[in-house]
Amino acid sequence: MEHNEASAYLHYVRISPRKVQIVCDLIRGKDTGTAMAILMQTPKAASEPLQKLLKSAVANAENNFNMNPEKLVVSEVFATPGPTLKRIMPRAQGRAYRINKRTSHVTLSVAEKA
Repeated sequence: MEHNEASAYLHYVRISPRKVQIVCDLIRGKDTGTAMAILMQTPKAASEPLQKLLKSAVANAENNFNMNPEKLVVSEVFATPGPTLKRIMPRAQGRAYRINKRTSHVTLSVAEKA
């Protein structure tokens, strides 16, 4: 992360990182206005938490680093796996199958475009 960036983090969100990554790819490199519009129109579960995260990153940039919110671009956004909640699903003949309920940690950074 370079010096003229502001970040926001979202930890332990109950969506699998694979699913979050799809939505992350849509907004990477876009300006914040466009990114917000894309998130509002994308019918994915990860869109809503990412929308809040983007708002938070813009607010951090504005309040903590005195950046101009009109000039901000999503410089980096990625999802990494958090802890997995392991659950058991009863199956036929007394068997028990493992169900992995995955969580994600999402990082979103915004930077002023030159």
